[in-house]
Amino acid sequence: LALNPWDVILCISGTIISCENAIVVVVICYTPAFRAPMFLLIGSLATADLLAGLGLILHFAFVYFIPSEAVSLLTLGLLVTSFTASVSSLLTITIDRYLSLYNALTYYSERTVTRTYIMLILTWGASICYGLLPIMGWNCLKEPSTCSIVKPLTKNHLIILSVSFFMVFAVMLQLYVHICKIVCRHAHQIALQRHFLASSHYVTTRKGIATLAVILGTFASCWLPFAIYCLLGDYSYPALYTYVTLLPATYNSMINPVIYAFRNQEIQKVLWTVCCGCFSSTLPFRSRSPSDV
Repeated sequence: LALNPWDVILCISGTIISCENAIVVVVICYTPAFRAPMFLLIGSLATADLLAGLGLILHFAFVYFIPSEAVSLLTLGLLVTSFTASVSSLLTITIDRYLSLYNALTYYSERTVTRTYIMLILTWGASICYGLLPIMGWNCLKEPSTCSIVKPLTKNHLIILSVSFFMVFAVMLQLYVHICKIVCRHAHQIALQRHFLASSHYVTTRKGIATLAVILGTFASCWLPFAIYCLLGDYSYPALYTYVTLLPATYNSMINPVIYAFRNQEIQKVLWTVCCGCFSSTLPFRSRSPSDV
């Protein structure tokens, strides 16, 4: 089988994704202070992206070194599960951010912990179900005419995944609009209480909106091209179109650790102490609001 340069690029991307998210998973798992709901959700996102990176590496290895239909279905199921869990985890983080602002007084309660575990169970349960469909027989190996742009996924399967993505994106967009309104209102109230100048209020509001715009814009620019092509594309189209739209989608898993983990001050402290060789799992941490993560 001739080596496809696009597959090499995806494999390299998977390696980078795996390394980045492995750092986040290790830091969260081995730091007792990171047991708050917001860190559990970040850990879920990092785990999903880590599996996505490993899936890209395994897909490359099995296609070129151990070609097998059964193994191909397993790696494809892993990729579907991990990318679905990644997108769903982004939704849970958005919900958590919104609730932390909307119900600020009751956020730090047992109800929040219970809600977080429920969201994690639903996220991974649905993702695993999506990933098992090709393995359980919903594939186009026996009927090539039913194939989608991502073989051996069927067209119907990919349409379901694409529609699910658009629903998630619509909910995230609506929640971030509400978050912007709450942030603007809070900034205005603080400015009035502390007699800040109008310019200070404007700077604070603009910074908050810019941060949310970067988060949502990155997610949309990475996933929308592939989701749209999944609906409009056909298995007879050149594979180049699939690679061109799929590659930016994988980059979302590469960018997620930077946006949601490495920007967090507590995680930065742990990383710095590890780099300095003075790691201590008992370091004091100041719990931040999820809206700051």
